[in-house]
Amino acid sequence: MIDYICKYSPIEIFAGFGEDANLLNPVSVNFEKADTITHRNICSFSRAVIEKRFSEMKNPVIFSKCCDSLTDTADVLENLGQKVFILELPHTNTHCSINIYADELKRLVAELEEYYGRKFDAAKFRGAFKSENNSVPGEHIALMGARMSPEIVEYIEKKSPYPIRNNSCTNLRSLPECPDTEDFDELMNWYARALMNQTPCMRMADISDRKKIIESPDLKGIIYSTVSFCDYYGFEYAALKNLDVPMLKIETDYTLNTEGQMLTRLEAFFESMKVDEKMEAVKKEGYTAGVDSGSTSTNAVILDKDKNIVSFSVVPTGVKVSDSAERALNEAIKKAGLNREDITAMVSTGYGRGKIEDRQKDVTEITCHAKGAYFLNNNIRTVIDIGGQDSKVIRMDENGNVIDFAMNDKCAAGTGRFIEMMAQSLGLDMDEMSTKGFEWNENIVISSMCSVFAQSEVVSLIASDKKLEDIVHGLNRSVAAKVLALGNRNKMQTEYMMSGGVAKNKGVVKEIENMLGVKLNVPDEPEILGALGAALIAAEM
Repeated sequence: MIDYICKYSPIEIFAGFGEDANLLNPVSVNFEKADTITHRNICSFSRAVIEKRFSEMKNPVIFSKCCDSLTDTADVLENLGQKVFILELPHTNTHCSINIYADELKRLVAELEEYYGRKFDAAKFRGAFKSENNSVPGEHIALMGARMSPEIVEYIEKKSPYPIRNNSCTNLRSLPECPDTEDFDELMNWYARALMNQTPCMRMADISDRKKIIESPDLKGIIYSTVSFCDYYGFEYAALKNLDVPMLKIETDYTLNTEGQMLTRLEAFFESMKVDEKMEAVKKEGYTAGVDSGSTSTNAVILDKDKNIVSFSVVPTGVKVSDSAERALNEAIKKAGLNREDITAMVSTGYGRGKIEDRQKDVTEITCHAKGAYFLNNNIRTVIDIGGQDSKVIRMDENGNVIDFAMNDKCAAGTGRFIEMMAQSLGLDMDEMSTKGFEWNENIVISSMCSVFAQSEVVSLIASDKKLEDIVHGLNRSVAAKVLALGNRNKMQTEYMMSGGVAKNKGVVKEIENMLGVKLNVPDEPEILGALGAALIAAEM
């Protein structure tokens, strides 16, 4: 068995030695070991490979020198005493490049004969070529860009309203049938040409053949994958943004911690595609409920059959999500003077939506916030939602449908948690934090949006005897700038509504209004907008 990384890897050669090849595509809990011997800013995939190989070192691994990061990774593994094979990979498929790669393949065969102690079997090599057809007939969504973990691909295939055509990096491996020749040099020259003539990856000099991936008239959408600290596929994504098909960019740092927000993005993307689906039928009379399980609070809204809000509740989210949801729902039922059996349908949303019992359906908070905002004011075209851990900017059409959205990564910068940390550093409660910045004199710029670094910066400002009002004003401006950059201010459209707990912070609201040059619509209870949207979806069932 040998591990390989790149689609240009000559894995059929290993079959010629009776060895299977395993695609190395690990996702790690963290990079605890890798970070002791590598820099944190190298490609996160490379760090994941190093972390994986620390614990599982027995298989040889083959690298192609396609980028500096993977070349460095090969060096690290060799220094750890692991068996590594390295191939020089030309970045063009010219005649000279193919000859160079053919020589590399011949060198590899010679190394393997010495390593395994047996001769290369051309018959086994030829028998390893399999006809691979990645085409999906009819309407489909294309996965594009950098490699994706099998778990994410499986989730996408399960949730997607259309069949998936996986055109991501390592899945675009396709070779023709091997010719029946016994001449070794001829065989390796053909093989080098076949490998180099695949649909190119973004590291190749000529990427013009990649356009065939998006030329199908049956293409209904694109999910584009990028890897943190790897720019190659980011360039292609930027070039594709003007395509007239829905497109979602997801980025991974190859840790398990990124999957929660990634799955929310994916679900919201699928929900926005408005594919007809059968929903569970519920009784039309009675009351419907929406429960929003957020990181900080769990909120519930109850509507009557005419979609009037009869009650709502906001409770802190505890350790067990289902208990918090039950508490919020029961509190709202009690306020409405109802019994549990009066609730004929319930939809859940928020990060804990999948753990709420008795729900008929769970929907992402992106769709629910848009639904709630449009219900309150059908002129709203952009929702700015800043919650405890997440920030979102959601764009809607004239019918209230989500047409685009942006969501922060797992960093808490610019969220409610960020403001809470800054308030603690300043010795202020949240009410004081909301209004203190109105009386500022000096325009202080908070240069770091990382919660930890910004906290250190605030402590330094306090030590420099800066006024609290000026520091709070600087923090409000930094939060406003962060969320507007997230939403790409040029694409945001009036009218605007702000939701989430941070919408109660008057200072932040004012700074966003100043930067946009317009007034924000802020509901009386901005925290319950997602729960309201969920209850509306339940009512429509």
